Order: sequence, then structure tokens, then C-alpha cells
Amino acid sequence: MKKKLYRCRDSAVFGGVVAGIAEYFQWTLDVSLLRVLLVILALFTNGILIVAYLVAWVIIPKKPLGFEDEHDPFFQ
Repeated sequence: MKKKLYRCRDSAVFGGVVAGIAEYFQWTLDVSLLRVLLVILALFTNGILIVAYLVAWVIIPKKPLGFEDEHDPFFQ
């Protein structure tokens, strides 16, 4: 089964992009920590990362309802 990148519905705070990327790469690190790192990096990139986040929000589709992946570390 080919793995696909989706925006997360369950643990989404602002669009679900960071949670979706964490699921895709199977990062078991706390998603809140990743969000903090994103904000810090956004400050150092003069807003370019914010634009990239917004583009990712538009391009990456939302995870379909009822979609479950047995390889997903957040899947229970």
C-alpha cells in the first residue's frame, strides 16, 4: 500500500498540516513540539515558512473520513 500525505482531521490545530506531516513521516515526537519548532523557524525565515505552510494547506488534501492506516503511529 502506497503511503499518501494528508492533512490531519483529528489532531489539527490550524489546518492540520503539521500533524499530517508528522503522521506521514511517522514521527512519534509530540506534535505540539513540532508546531513550536515551526513557529521558531518561521521567525528566522522572515515569513517564507508561513507562506509555504499556507501553500501546503491548500495543496495537501484532508484525510478522508473513515480512512485508517495500520502503519500510522497515531492509529489506535
